[in-house]
Amino acid sequence: MARVISIANQKGGVGKTTTAINLAAALAACELKVLLVDSDPQGNSTTGVGVAKAEDGRTLYDALLGDSMLEEVVQKTEFPDLDLVAADQNLVATNLDLVDQENRESRLQKALAPVKGKYDYVIIDCPPALDLLTLNALVASDSVLVPIQCEFFALEGISQLMDTIDRLKSAFNPELKVEGVLLTMYDDRTNLTKQVENDLREFFGSEVFKTVIPRSVRLAEAPSFGKSILAYDPRSRGAEAYIQLAKEVLAHEQRARPQSAQSAG
Repeated sequence: MARVISIANQKGGVGKTTTAINLAAALAACELKVLLVDSDPQGNSTTGVGVAKAEDGRTLYDALLGDSMLEEVVQKTEFPDLDLVAADQNLVATNLDLVDQENRESRLQKALAPVKGKYDYVIIDCPPALDLLTLNALVASDSVLVPIQCEFFALEGISQLMDTIDRLKSAFNPELKVEGVLLTMYDDRTNLTKQVENDLREFFGSEVFKTVIPRSVRLAEAPSFGKSILAYDPRSRGAEAYIQLAKEVLAHEQRARPQSAQSAG
């Protein structure tokens, strides 16, 4: 049964989509079956894995509204073991179309249920907002991975997100865990980056991933070619970083399994 991880931060430009695409690709490179769900109306994860936004193509919007089963919306990508649920600008309407619907916050959870047995991981790219799409993603998830850009205001936004996660846990999804905080656009030549890293590691402790994602032109270029960094430049620092991140995520799961087995026993 798939583990579901949301990539979320209400702040834009922190590397959410880059992380969603490349973590999904790195897990698939480990010969795991991965489903990438693009839950951002900008559709950048969709184009970033080389899938064109077809006008008549069904997207996550159709699955959330119940017009299509999610498995009818899943598309293959050119990467082995990596499938996609695409997004386009129609997804903007979800917040309005579902606002009066019953169980509106658990539409994605319900849609994913029939396909979770086919995958090892489901990675959800959330929009840069704490809206109904992000709520659906977090209700459907086992954990949330929070990318943070190493900049001056990094800590400000994350406390709001953590408060939201705590409220959501008590209201909808008590099992939701923080997969980890990921430092992105990391430039070890600057004092500010090191200061932000120290602050975050002091504040969040072991919840901060050991892996950091470097500031990289190659990482920024890859989506415009419809490729993950592993396909675009597999020997780059960015590719190495996302492979390391995938290994950390897999190690988290290995550690969590004995604990869940003990609690079940």
